[in-house]
Amino acid sequence: MAAISRLPMPIQETYEWQYLGACRGTDPETFFSPDAERGPRRRAREAAAKALCAVCPVVQECRDHALTVREPYGVWGGLTINERDQLLRETA
Repeated sequence: MAAISRLPMPIQETYEWQYLGACRGTDPETFFSPDAERGPRRRAREAAAKALCAVCPVVQECRDHALTVREPYGVWGGLTINERDQLLRETA
C-alpha cells in the first residue's frame, strides 16, 4: 500500500494530471501484474506498459507521484517498482 501520509491533499487540482494520462481507459492489468506472474510474460507486460508511458504527456507527473508516495505496485511513470526503489536508493 502507498504511504497514505505522503499522498497530496484530496483536491481535484492535485490529481488533474491523471485525466491527461495515455493510460486512461487502458486495462489496469497492463500496469499491475497478476498473482504469480513471472519471466517473459511479466517482462512483456511491463514493456507494453512502458511503451504507453513513453508517449504519455504526463509521464513526469506520474513518476513524481509514484516516487513521492512510494507506490509499491505496478508501472508508474515508466518505472517498475524495482526501478523506483533503485532510483530512491540512489537519490537518498
